[in-house]
Amino acid sequence: MNGFEKQKHFMMDVFKSSSYIPMKKKDLEILLDVEKDKRTEFASVLNELVEEGLVEVTKRGKYQLAENRPKFIKTKDHRKKKPTKAEAAAKKQSLNQVAKKANKPSYDDLEPDIIGRFISHKDGYGFIEVEGAEEDYFVSRDNTGYAMQDDTVAAVLTFGAPGKRQEAKVIRIITHGFSDVVGTFEKSENFGFVVADSNKLDRDIFIPAGKDMGAVSGHKVVCHIDDYGDDSHKPEGRITEIIGHKNDPGVDILSIVRSFGIETEFPDKVIKQASTVAKPVSEADMAGRKDLRDLCVITIDGEDTKDIDDGVSLEMDGDNYVLGVHIADVTNYVQESSALDVEALKRGTSVYLADRVIPMLPHTLSNGMCSLNEGEDRLALSCIMTFDTKGNLVDHEICESVIHSNHRMTYTSVYAIMTGDEAERGNYADVSEMIDKMYELSKILRAKRKKRGSIDFDFPETHILIDEDGKVVGLAPYERNDAHKLIEDFMLAANETVAEHFNLMESPFVYRVHGAPDPEKMQSLGRFLGACGYALKGNKDSIHPKEIQKMLESLKGHEDEAVITKMTLRSMQQAKYDVECKGHFGLAAQYYCHFTSPIRRYPDLQIHRIIKDHLRGRMNERKISHYESILPEVANQTSKLERRAEDCEREVDKLKMVQFMKEFIGQQFEGSISSITGWGMYVELENTVEGLVHVSTLYDDHYEFIEDNITLVGERTGRTFKLGQPVTVILDSVDEQARTIDFILEEFQRF
Repeated sequence: MNGFEKQKHFMMDVFKSSSYIPMKKKDLEILLDVEKDKRTEFASVLNELVEEGLVEVTKRGKYQLAENRPKFIKTKDHRKKKPTKAEAAAKKQSLNQVAKKANKPSYDDLEPDIIGRFISHKDGYGFIEVEGAEEDYFVSRDNTGYAMQDDTVAAVLTFGAPGKRQEAKVIRIITHGFSDVVGTFEKSENFGFVVADSNKLDRDIFIPAGKDMGAVSGHKVVCHIDDYGDDSHKPEGRITEIIGHKNDPGVDILSIVRSFGIETEFPDKVIKQASTVAKPVSEADMAGRKDLRDLCVITIDGEDTKDIDDGVSLEMDGDNYVLGVHIADVTNYVQESSALDVEALKRGTSVYLADRVIPMLPHTLSNGMCSLNEGEDRLALSCIMTFDTKGNLVDHEICESVIHSNHRMTYTSVYAIMTGDEAERGNYADVSEMIDKMYELSKILRAKRKKRGSIDFDFPETHILIDEDGKVVGLAPYERNDAHKLIEDFMLAANETVAEHFNLMESPFVYRVHGAPDPEKMQSLGRFLGACGYALKGNKDSIHPKEIQKMLESLKGHEDEAVITKMTLRSMQQAKYDVECKGHFGLAAQYYCHFTSPIRRYPDLQIHRIIKDHLRGRMNERKISHYESILPEVANQTSKLERRAEDCEREVDKLKMVQFMKEFIGQQFEGSISSITGWGMYVELENTVEGLVHVSTLYDDHYEFIEDNITLVGERTGRTFKLGQPVTVILDSVDEQARTIDFILEEFQRF
C-alpha cells in the first residue's frame, strides 16, 4: 500500500470516528496540522474519496461519510428504496425479538427519562430542552434519532464525561415541530429535491414527480413534508408554494418571512371585510363619545410611518400638566371573532423588516381609517392624565373620544423645535409653545422614573439602507433624540395609568410583565463585573432594579460601558404578556400594560375591548367569564408571536448585513470583542456588523474558554482575550445561506 492509499485509509478512520463533526477542508487542515506544502496532496486525497463515493461534501462545503455507503438497493431515481409499511413493521418486529432474546428492552418498551423540545445544531448534534430543568441535555450526532428542530421527543439519559453536561439519547419522536420548510428546489429528470434554507435541517427533501408545482431549479419554494424519513430514506414532501427565483429582488427576504410561517398576503375575506368597515367617521359613530376635536392634538412619528397609532395633547391647569394620549379606536372596526379579528390574532403583531412592513391589519385600516391622519376626524380611546410639577399623577380619565389631528409631525421637526430652531418654530407656530411644555413634562416624568429605579438600555441601532432592487447600499446609525424619548415617556405614562386603573377594578386584563432576573444569572454577572473591576451592589437573589441602574450609570463614558450594558441585558428575563399583574422589573413599575399600539399589536387591541365594555357598562358576569376563559391563551399566543416577529426581523437584518459585507472580503476593520464562547469570539465593527473569529484561527496557542470571567486564555502563553477588547480583523468569508460572517485577526492573516 503506497503512501497515498495510507492517507486515504487514515482519512476514512477520521471520518468514521464517533467524535468527528463534519467540517470544511480548511478546518480539517487545522485539525490535522497539514503543512502548507502538503495541502495540494491533501486536497487530492479528499477529492479521490469523494469520487469513489466514500465521502460526500455537504451543501455547506463540509466533508462527511457518504450517505449511500450502506448497501441499500437503488431505484432508477437514485433514492434509497423506501420499505412498504408491511416490510417496515416486519423489520421492527424482528429487531424487537432480537432485543428480547438478548434480554434488552425493545424500542417500544423503553421508558423515557425525559420528554422535551429538541434543538438541533447545524453540525448534526443537538439539545433537549425540558421545562423546569436547569440545563439542556446534550444529544450527540449518533443519538438524535433523526429528530428535527422543535420536535417533541422522548429520551433516555446516557453517561457523559465527568463534569460535563448530562447527555441523552432520543428514543421516540412524539410530535414533529414543523411540517413546512423553505428551501431551494433542484430539478432532476424524474424527480426533484429541496435543499432547506435552515441549517437546522441538514437532509435534503425528496420531491416525487408530479408534486413540484412546475418549479424549476433555483426556485425558492415552500415544501410540505409528508414523510419525515428515517435511517433508510430521506424525508419526502411536495411543493405548496413557489416564492420566486432565488436571484429575483426581494425573494431572499420573502424566503425568510415564509420560513417563519408569516403570511405576507391577507385572505380575500379579510380584505373585503376591511374595505366594508373602513367608512368615514359619521355623526352616528360619534354618539356617546367625548368630542375632543377642538383640542390641539399632534402626532409625532418617523418620516416614513404610515400606521399612526397615537396622538398627544397638552394643556396647563395652573401649574399642573394635563396630558392627553389619544389612541386609535381599532376595535370600532375590528369586531371580536370577525374575520379581521381572527387574522389579527393569528399574526399577533406587525413585522418591521429592512425593506417592508408586514402589517397585522390590512392597509385599508392600518394606513387608512385606523391611522390618526392629519386633518381628519378619527375615533379614539383617550387617556387624559393630570400631573403636578413633580410628576405625580393627581387625576386621570379614560374615555371614548373623537379627535382631529392638527399636525402630522416628525421626530426631526419636534426635536428642532425643542432645541430652539427658529425656522421650524415658525413653521409650527401654533404648537411650538405646547411642545415646550411637553418637553418640560417629559423630563419630569423621566426623572421620576429614574428615581424609582427604571433601567434605560439605550443601544445604538443601525438603519439598513436598501435600494429598489433589494441591494444594501449602506448602513446608517438610527438617531434617537429627545423627541423620541418624549413620546416614549408619554406612552409609558398612559400604559401604567391604564394598567393600574383596571387592576384596581379587579377586571380581567392582559398585562405586560417583566420578571426579576434569575439569581444565578445575577451571580454570574456579579462575578464578571468583579473580574472587570466593577461591583453590583445589593442582594443578588432579590436585586432591585435601582442597583442595576446605579451600576450602569457609573459606567457612563467608560470603555467597558457598551459590553457591560449588553451583558446586563442578557442577564434579564424576556418581557411577555400575562393575565396576572406581576409588575415590570426593567421599568420598576408595579403596573404596566400595552395600550398604545392597537394597529400593530394584538394585546393592545384586546384590552381596548375590555376597556370599552367597562365604559359602556357591559362588563357583566357573562363577559367576565368570557374574558377569563380566552385571555390566558391570548397572552400566551401573542407572547410567542412577538418572539417569532423579533426572530424574523433579526434574521433579515443578519442576511442584509452579510450581503453588504461580502463586497469587503479581504479588507481590514477595527472592532471590539462583543461576545466570547467556547468556539471563539464575536467581534462587532463600528458599523454594528458582527462576525466570528473562530478559536481554530488563533494559531499562536490553544485557547480555553474561562466561563467565570468570559475570557479566552492561551494555555502556553497566557494571552487573554476579553469582552470589549479592541481588535483588528480581516474579513475572511461570508455565508449567505447560514447568514454568518467570519473574521480572522489581522496578525494571523498570513497563515
